[in-house]
Amino acid sequence: MRIAKVEDFEADAGWRTFCFLKLTTDEGLIGWSEYKENYWSPGLGQVIRKMAQSVVGEDPRDVSRVSAKLFAMTRMTAGGQSHQAIAAIENACLDIKAKALGVPVYELFGGAIRKRIPVYWSHCGTFQAQFPDIFEKVLREPPLRTLDDLKRLAETAKKRGFKALKTNPILFDGERPRMLYPGFSRNPTEFTHNLEPRVCRAILEQLEAFRDGMGEDMGLLLDVNFSFKTEGLMRLAKAAEPYRLMWLEADLHEPRGLARVRGSTSTPIGSLESLHGRRDYKPYFENYAVDVAIIDVPWNGMLESYRIAALADAYEVNVAPHNFCGHLYTFINAHLAAAVPNLRIMEFEVQDVPWKDEFYTRAPVVENGEMVLSDAPGWGTDVNEEALRAHAKH
Repeated sequence: MRIAKVEDFEADAGWRTFCFLKLTTDEGLIGWSEYKENYWSPGLGQVIRKMAQSVVGEDPRDVSRVSAKLFAMTRMTAGGQSHQAIAAIENACLDIKAKALGVPVYELFGGAIRKRIPVYWSHCGTFQAQFPDIFEKVLREPPLRTLDDLKRLAETAKKRGFKALKTNPILFDGERPRMLYPGFSRNPTEFTHNLEPRVCRAILEQLEAFRDGMGEDMGLLLDVNFSFKTEGLMRLAKAAEPYRLMWLEADLHEPRGLARVRGSTSTPIGSLESLHGRRDYKPYFENYAVDVAIIDVPWNGMLESYRIAALADAYEVNVAPHNFCGHLYTFINAHLAAAVPNLRIMEFEVQDVPWKDEFYTRAPVVENGEMVLSDAPGWGTDVNEEALRAHAKH
């Protein structure tokens, strides 16, 4: 069996684009993976196309060999888009290998430890604040205007059986709510990443609204990404202690700085979703910087993600898959969640465009806050090319 053809696809998913890699073999078997190209990784699709040409003619079942070859080729530019491109190719090869054997991918990693994956409702209120027209006109969601609306969202999540939800800082300081995104902003006034008192107060009010709606037993997570530096994160983590977060999610490129944050508070710290490979994760583990290590399988590839989870386990750290795109992205992450012992919980997108399910042959099944693991060969779902063409990104 040899890789004979490489194709990539993009589809309109409302406020973002879903991206897919398709590998076709000379025996007709097809392997799929989903990846993410956005404003922090522009041109990733082109990197994947260029890199994938070097594996045409290879046996996709030799996944480790294919992956090792690609890492050797990109050693001078390790990490970032190179790593994500390799991950996309590796994950598509794993899909082919598992399908050829007639087993799910998790069987290639020792089998499933669990068949039900605990998930949390991610970006609760986040995209609704960021893209109100889509949510109100397309999804027919009620407007998000006040903190009481956040309380209502939390009540909805609880009624739907979710045991935890995650949000991002939302400021209700104008006619419409707005997202606080200094970590990703191009506004020069926000490059300093200072935690101003008014912002801290607004975040605490937001946490209080969610906690009022969800009650005492649900997990509450707050993700501030790269929004603040060490000093601000220490103050925020301390101030958030009364709201009993499952974790405060924050990113720093300095392991010792994040370790200072963790050591200053009883609020658990989750982080590391932006890292690539064991070498990036290792200094954070050595400095005991996190309570939960977040791993993105489509960014890292399943092989390396499994190794990262094993390394985390050696430091008594649990892991949580970073999962913020389409259903194939979710299925891929679920295989890591199923195969490793040290799982905390998996991220899951709930509020989404109504045509999302059309892109896939199977959608995830979530019951009482848990994703039911598929036993279908490969990743457990395939991509509907007709639907991709119907919603092609122009």
